[in-house]
Amino acid sequence: MIAARAETRFLPGVLIPGLLAAQLVTTAFAQTTPSQRTAGSRPNILWITCEDMSPDLGCYGDSYARTPTLDNLAAQGVRYTNMFSVAGVCAPSRSAIITGMYPCSIGTHHMRCKGVPPAHVKCFTEYLRAAGYYCTNNVKTDYNFDAPVTAWDECSAKADWRGRAPGQPFFSVINITTTHEGQIRSTEQKFALHMSRVKPEDRHDPLKAVLPPYYPDTPIVRRDWARYYDLITSMDAQVAEILQRLEADGLADSTIVFFFSDHGRGLPRAKRWLYDSGLHVPMIVRWPDRSGAGSTCDDLVSFVDLAPTVLSLAGVEIPEHMQGGAFLGDQKVAKPREYVCAARDRMDETYDIIRAVRDKQYKYIRNFRPGRPYAQYIHYAEQMPTMQEMRRLYKEGKLTGPQKIFFLPEKPEEELYDTQADPHEINNLAGSAEHATTLERMRKALEDWMTAIGDLAFVPEEELNERMRPGGKWAKTEAPVISLSRGGQDGVVTVTITCSTPGASIAYTTQSGKDAHWLLYSKPVELPGSATLRAKAIRLGYLESDEVERRLQKH
Repeated sequence: MIAARAETRFLPGVLIPGLLAAQLVTTAFAQTTPSQRTAGSRPNILWITCEDMSPDLGCYGDSYARTPTLDNLAAQGVRYTNMFSVAGVCAPSRSAIITGMYPCSIGTHHMRCKGVPPAHVKCFTEYLRAAGYYCTNNVKTDYNFDAPVTAWDECSAKADWRGRAPGQPFFSVINITTTHEGQIRSTEQKFALHMSRVKPEDRHDPLKAVLPPYYPDTPIVRRDWARYYDLITSMDAQVAEILQRLEADGLADSTIVFFFSDHGRGLPRAKRWLYDSGLHVPMIVRWPDRSGAGSTCDDLVSFVDLAPTVLSLAGVEIPEHMQGGAFLGDQKVAKPREYVCAARDRMDETYDIIRAVRDKQYKYIRNFRPGRPYAQYIHYAEQMPTMQEMRRLYKEGKLTGPQKIFFLPEKPEEELYDTQADPHEINNLAGSAEHATTLERMRKALEDWMTAIGDLAFVPEEELNERMRPGGKWAKTEAPVISLSRGGQDGVVTVTITCSTPGASIAYTTQSGKDAHWLLYSKPVELPGSATLRAKAIRLGYLESDEVERRLQKH
């Protein structure tokens, strides 16, 4: 069984800075309850997200970075210094973001799986849509289940807030793919396209790069590192374009803007791993009135906290099943997090089971398959020039010090790092008598978390797949049933739509054609008696139902 938020003793969200909290409490928004809110009193919310990037920004103290837009956004907003993904790779991370649930508790933890979450789990945007929000996604989903038609009003490469009705509040996600690992190793021609936004003087000199100690210092590694930073600068320019569009539409003063990445940097021993290089991400929140401008918040925040936080800001009740806690808004939890947790399972074709827990100082990692090396072969990751260079040097016996750790034939069962004294996590303290008490505490915290969420770590993927899809057959959502009750004036018909599949969501429209805008059904609706109604249903991880159609004849 999936534990509810109230049952997980160290899964609350974070407190916002004192100044910001005081300002929010004085607003009319904070003084109303979710049930009292009207659409006009609800804020617009914009997520600008990017991929495969750690907090390698000027505003985070990185002198190698050139990120004027994001530095300015941080000066206008609140910079979070302890924001962490729940996985070091995109699809499980995005599963947590869209559901407010740990992937390893709902069967979406293996990379590129097609999970079937429990019936009560939904995309959190459905709760926003039911409350009157216009929700759009541009454009990546990658949730480890197919995005249902009920999740978004529009999900396309052109989607933003501009398709909403007058006065309708919006929640929009604009995802920038420029910093993805695949772009670092792209051809010179393709890389030049990304650099069209970057001035020559803003390119990064590989000779000035400061490499982590676990990388060999060679021209190839420096080239990848400089390219990674060049892509961040290009992405920064794209953020500027989005913010300018928001400003041009007169919405900057009524929109809460979030910026964050989906996990850490897309380089070896970062992406896919549970070190801070794979989990620690930047997050900036700018308020319409610039509350808390230039401040920082060092409370621990997890990706499972994002969904409940947006619901809290929008004045929508947070479902009890969500495992995260709101760190902003009138439903924010009273106590900061003590820990953030993360998981690694199958990565593409390679299996492993790793879990991690972190407080503000220590990181504990449990390798449940210690007999396997760190550097197992993953075809996609092996295309990175830095990875190829490290393998070459390892075979030649030229890796030294921390560079050799990644190529050990076996992993230790436990790893413990003091992230303040050892930010690169290369000095394993698990065997240190001085840190025995810390090790025991962190080990217990991880075990408690795994128990609380019902971690599926030890269920073989084949068995899990059989549980979700017996015989490998996808279940199909039952077709919805349309019921009518007539009355009122001008031939208006009250329509009720039901579906017998547990957990199914229903979409409907009175428009024709494949480009029809599908609305989320959440309660009986009144429609003109002359309309023709189309409806379909979908449960996460199921096939979409057959579409049903009914003409609503006037009485």
